[in-house]
Amino acid sequence: MSSEPSATGTSPRTPRPGTQKSSGAVTKKGDRAAKDKAASVLPPVGEEESKNPEEYQCTGVLETDFAELCARSGYTDFPKVVTRPRPQQSFVPSASMSEKPVQDDQRLSASCSQNSLESKYVFFRPTIQVELEQEDSKTVKEIYIRGWKIEERILGIFSKCLPPLSQLQAINLWKVGLTEKTLTAFIALLPLCSPTLRKVSLEGNPIPEQSFNKLMGLDSTIVHLSLRNNNINDHGAQLLGQALSTLHSSNRTLVSLNLAFNHIGDEGAGYIADGLRLNRSLLWLSLAHNHIQDKGALKLAEVLRPFELTHREVVERRRLLLVKGTQERSRSPSSSRHGDSKTDREKSQNLGISNVTLVDKAEKMQSMKAPRTIGKKKEKSGEVVKKEEKLGPGQSPTQGTPKKEDAPKAGKGKVTIPEQKISKGKATKTGAKEKRSILLESEQLVVEATEMVNPLLEPVEHRDGKVFLPGNKVLLHLNLLRNQITEVGLEGFLTAVQYQVQVSKSKTSPKAPLGLLWLSLAKNCFDPQCPTHIMIQELMLPRDPVKAKVREEEATAT
Repeated sequence: MSSEPSATGTSPRTPRPGTQKSSGAVTKKGDRAAKDKAASVLPPVGEEESKNPEEYQCTGVLETDFAELCARSGYTDFPKVVTRPRPQQSFVPSASMSEKPVQDDQRLSASCSQNSLESKYVFFRPTIQVELEQEDSKTVKEIYIRGWKIEERILGIFSKCLPPLSQLQAINLWKVGLTEKTLTAFIALLPLCSPTLRKVSLEGNPIPEQSFNKLMGLDSTIVHLSLRNNNINDHGAQLLGQALSTLHSSNRTLVSLNLAFNHIGDEGAGYIADGLRLNRSLLWLSLAHNHIQDKGALKLAEVLRPFELTHREVVERRRLLLVKGTQERSRSPSSSRHGDSKTDREKSQNLGISNVTLVDKAEKMQSMKAPRTIGKKKEKSGEVVKKEEKLGPGQSPTQGTPKKEDAPKAGKGKVTIPEQKISKGKATKTGAKEKRSILLESEQLVVEATEMVNPLLEPVEHRDGKVFLPGNKVLLHLNLLRNQITEVGLEGFLTAVQYQVQVSKSKTSPKAPLGLLWLSLAKNCFDPQCPTHIMIQELMLPRDPVKAKVREEEATAT
């Protein structure tokens, strides 16, 4: 009896030395595997539901939300959210600090060597660098992702944790291995973000499809776009130029576009220039470090001065003017009087009523509507109504002048015949002048609203049977540094700058666009001391606001 309990009571945790050691180890591994398998097969109640990333409510803190969503999505090793390091300021040690003993310095150097070795490896780990608001240390203002590939799953996590960031202003992606699929997912993510997001930078992400123009759609809210070092060629420049403007659409939100360090040639520069013809929102453009030669430079310079409209643009301009004219006639009160007189005339023809009674009826209707205090204005309005009834809608004043035979018929109104004769002669002249002045005023209003309407409605100039539209005077900054432009291309820019300087001196409205204020043509295939380049610099020097401010500060200092 005593042997049975001892045999059964021996615990496997304390085996006898030298007896079945290997079998005991096998039984331990089997027990652990069974326990792990049971734990994986039968999870605790509610644990699987709590780890569903779809049901997680983001808190607005990027570090917490991103880590939690990554853990719920199955990531064991994911990038950490860190504060973007700022450049250290120059530090001057004080005398008291320089008096520290040498032993403390040696101890610090020994401890820092180990930390620096660890920091070298940490530097290569993927991170999400953020720039925070100064007032609130948890509010993210800008996001920087550099040097690690972004997968579609990570973009799905971003689509959940980025929209709650209410103060997000910029997203910078540098060498993140974007593809056509991930770029499409990133573009779909942008409308979900805060309306404060205005700056997007995709640099070092060459895509064979060259589909960066999707970032500049009509529904895009991006204000500043940087596409440096993306191997954009002439085909990509064509897509970007069409995104800037076409004959029927134009981007109205983009203010700055950086296309430096790409492979854009003359053909691509021509496409960009075509986009600038009818674009009135872009203020800043950089084409530095590309392959643009004289042909592309002349195309860009042509847009900055009056250029000839193509046949399609002339046809579209006429269509827009017709649409604008019909809208103005439908809004103006005179059109209703024209319509009433036309309907009354049709009724009179059907019912046999004479024109004299129709005039009397119109005068009575107008006298009832007009105030009695101003009799002179009432008489003039009666004359205008009778004259408009005789002219009919769509007729010019010269076509509708009454003959001598019609004078007695027209004189049966309340206004006397001598006054009507005098008013007839004056009305035909003053009416034409008023119409001309109204057209001029409407053209001025259209010019002020061209940024929101269409540049084809700007006042044009007719020369030799051709229609010339004023150049793009909205673009303020143009950078063509380090291209392949010679003095032939410089001549085109000199002509454009001379024109814009002349227009800016003669401008009357303070709301008129300023024109080009900064032009960089350095490091190209011409001598910097050539006369053409010197003349361009002399013309642009007073227009540069930065240099003008420096000169003012120097003048006040002296």
